[in-house]
Amino acid sequence: MQRWFLIWTVCSEFFLCSCSSVASSKWLDAHYDPVANLYTFSSCIALSDLHGDGENKLVAGDLGTGVCNMKLKVYHGTGLLSESTLLDLPTGMVSFLMDLHEPRTPAIAVASGPFIYVYKNLRPYFKFTLPSLEVNPLEQDVWSQAKEDMIDPMTLKEMLEGLRDKAEIPLSVRSLRLSSLCLSQTVITCIGTLKKNMADEDAVSCLVIGTENGDVYILDPEAFTILYKMSLPSTPNLMDVTGQFDVEFRITVACRNGNIYILRRDSPKPKYCIELSSHPVGLVRMGKNVVVGCSHETLHGYTQKGKKLWTAYLPAPVTTMALMDLPTRGFQAVLVGLANCEVHMYRDKNLVSTIKTPDVVTSICFGRYGREDGTLIMTTKGGGLIVKILKRTAVFEDRDSAPGPPIAQSIRLNVPKKTKLYVDQTLRERENAVAMHRAFQMDLSRLRLAAARAYVKALESSLTPMSASLTEPLKMNAVVQGLGPSFKLTLNIQNTAACRPVMNLAISFLYDENLYSMRTAFFKIPLLVPGLNYPIDTFVECLSDKGISDIIKVFVLREGKSAPLLTAHINMPVSEGLALN
Repeated sequence: MQRWFLIWTVCSEFFLCSCSSVASSKWLDAHYDPVANLYTFSSCIALSDLHGDGENKLVAGDLGTGVCNMKLKVYHGTGLLSESTLLDLPTGMVSFLMDLHEPRTPAIAVASGPFIYVYKNLRPYFKFTLPSLEVNPLEQDVWSQAKEDMIDPMTLKEMLEGLRDKAEIPLSVRSLRLSSLCLSQTVITCIGTLKKNMADEDAVSCLVIGTENGDVYILDPEAFTILYKMSLPSTPNLMDVTGQFDVEFRITVACRNGNIYILRRDSPKPKYCIELSSHPVGLVRMGKNVVVGCSHETLHGYTQKGKKLWTAYLPAPVTTMALMDLPTRGFQAVLVGLANCEVHMYRDKNLVSTIKTPDVVTSICFGRYGREDGTLIMTTKGGGLIVKILKRTAVFEDRDSAPGPPIAQSIRLNVPKKTKLYVDQTLRERENAVAMHRAFQMDLSRLRLAAARAYVKALESSLTPMSASLTEPLKMNAVVQGLGPSFKLTLNIQNTAACRPVMNLAISFLYDENLYSMRTAFFKIPLLVPGLNYPIDTFVECLSDKGISDIIKVFVLREGKSAPLLTAHINMPVSEGLALN
């Protein structure tokens, strides 16, 4: 079956590449089974060479109905190779090498409830149980009373809810289920693998598990003992692991409180924290950066230390995410499944490809399947299985599908070589660096002094457009209209106080009486309500016919004070009316 699958794939690629109608597609449709009855998520699907023959199989933890029919399924080519019954609902599944024995066949670890079931050669090999948690004494006392028939079930429920709500005591899983209390155990929420002492692809790996009570454990791959324990302030939901346990490692964890924490070696507490605007629904590491998909239809990129790099807005909510890695081409991208039956491929914030699917995708896995390196495997909401193969001629270009600036904007400019003048100036700056720095500091000090003097002078003469008084915060501007010899002068005065009106103000004008005449040179201002603009109009007549102009000074005065609150100098325009006459 596998041989015919590969022959059909190669023939299909040759045929489809020769057709001009589908030449623009980057993927080959290798297999689609809408009734495969495979219900799973990206955390419960993996590609692994289970038999050491160089052909990877698809291993998936089938959720079944959520209550029964949970199975571990293995696909080879287009058919189901084997399936095993799981005792509980799987929350995560990984493939890892646990020893150096030949042949080098990986094991499968399935996280389910408080247990990890390890399968070797598709047979049960080991069962790891999480350590028990300490029970709160108050909770223990409540269950002891129920055991001795001192309280009825309804009272038991009310007392446990009171401990949880009023006393803020975290209850055990058994208390939440109202079952008998002997020992309390947590459950596994996410699982990953960590290379032990080598970064090779076939190196021995440790298991990394996150639990409901906020603990992260690193397990030994041979003895399945706890090598290291770390704590988080919230329950981990998504996990990405990189590095080696004996050298240096980094664990990026997305938690239910909407934050992302980064754990490092020799640090039992989080080293960095990334606060998100919405809850994370996908987490993928691409190189040294972390890509996070959020519930508010956004995709964010962060550095290893939590610095935000970019944000991409999506057309629909995110259903699943996975990494697309092609080492042979040096290409990495993030595959994002959306609720609108599309799978988007992002390289940084650039959308480089879009895949249409017949149903909403719930899990994505990219890697080597069979003997084909670039295989994309997807499962749908209705239980379908989709297999696509990347064309060998496919080329992904940044910004080929995303709106934004043209590609020419990112092309480097042809900067000319350094001229002799530039070299001479550089040498002169090196030889006279101290003198040039002192001259610069002296000029800067003089500039600051001149600016300070001008500012003090403006404050003393009230030349600023806003008053410096806290009791009468005023703002004024002037507008001159007309060609002459008659001008209309409008003063716009505004009280900028929050809630205090200003009253008992007056306006006075100072001008050359041989050049100008005003109908009213002094008048009182009515009460100024905060926030309103009060226009005050007056008319100015130009008496000279020589085509000259002067400055009219405006003073805003307060009764009983000699110093003006505001002063404005209005540069009057030249009277053009006299010249026309």
